[in-house]
Amino acid sequence: MAECQLTTLAGCELVIGRYPRFRYNARGGCAVGQAKSNGSGPIALHFAAETTTIPALSGHTTRFLGLPLPPGLSVAIQPIRLSGTWEPATGELALEFCSQFRFQAGFGPSFRYCAPDLLVNTRLSTETIQSRRHRRQGIRLQGTNPGVLVGAAVIEPTGEAWFDRFLGLPDEALAVLECQLSLAGGPDA
Repeated sequence: MAECQLTTLAGCELVIGRYPRFRYNARGGCAVGQAKSNGSGPIALHFAAETTTIPALSGHTTRFLGLPLPPGLSVAIQPIRLSGTWEPATGELALEFCSQFRFQAGFGPSFRYCAPDLLVNTRLSTETIQSRRHRRQGIRLQGTNPGVLVGAAVIEPTGEAWFDRFLGLPDEALAVLECQLSLAGGPDA
């Protein structure tokens, strides 16, 4: 077993429902975990939620329709599960990802709104994904070159009626994640 690290980069995107694409700079995000090889074939990867950090969507990291998110708006990403396999020979990476997205809005110094968590459960892949609303091609991780993971997920209603209507839930979300994978000792560690 060897240590592995997945690092998120600047060229990321998010889409929810009928809304236009959010451009998202996730540079600085990191997941540290364990890689286990059986000697040939795919390497099993497991990243602990407590060692996984993903930058929040905010005016500093996210642009919508070319403009930064307004001050006071943020969406924190709280990972629950991240694990999967990587095939060093082809660069194909597939990860099961589950996370809570926590929307918060601050309106002046005395009022803060926190919406119920959105649960995102998806398979992120360097291969082509096809869903009802989205079709995207990932990019395999070859050597030290970054790759792109793509995944679509159905987002279920939160139970807060106005928020569900605002987002049009249930509906699909798309994640496009530019990333880099490193293993201590190289791919055969």
